Amino acid sequence: MDASERLSNDRQTERPSVRVAVVLCRRPTANRWQPFQWRLEAVVPDLGEYGTAPRCLDRANDEKGDERWLTPGFSVTLFRDEAEGYYLNVTSAAPCWFVLWRLGESGTADEGRAIPHTVSLSYNEAGRWLDGGETVENVPLDAAALEWLQAYVAENYRPEPKKRRRPESFLPPEDRAKF
Repeated sequence: MDASERLSNDRQTERPSVRVAVVLCRRPTANRWQPFQWRLEAVVPDLGEYGTAPRCLDRANDEKGDERWLTPGFSVTLFRDEAEGYYLNVTSAAPCWFVLWRLGESGTADEGRAIPHTVSLSYNEAGRWLDGGETVENVPLDAAALEWLQAYVAENYRPEPKKRRRPESFLPPEDRAKF
């Protein structure tokens, strides 16, 4: 294997990634069955300045008021097999970050607080999470992240060639789709 082949193989195995932090906000509602609602507020670059533990950024004086929590340390890595999902994201009307979060479990220090679990840029991955019944929200992608993702898509996404499909009437009855 010569140097150019080795470089090509190294390029195929390297995976671009970026570290981000997630900001979730709790807002009171006018609903007696659900006194507050958690919403995704932002995904921001994490250069290590936020530490490693979640922290409260703002809290209202009363127990039912607003709260904003920042959770650092999410690594968003791009994978070639998700290139179509990235393509769908960057070509949509509003490219965005997708965040999967869950409420903290009873009996833990995080009880009742929204806990982000993972962040993605793939439209397809977010769809799989939603199909699995998870809570997924999105926020707009900033210009620098959009440029980075567009460059990755341009280099790695190749649409599947369209295959001609024979009409069902030309297939023997046993090979036809059964409804």
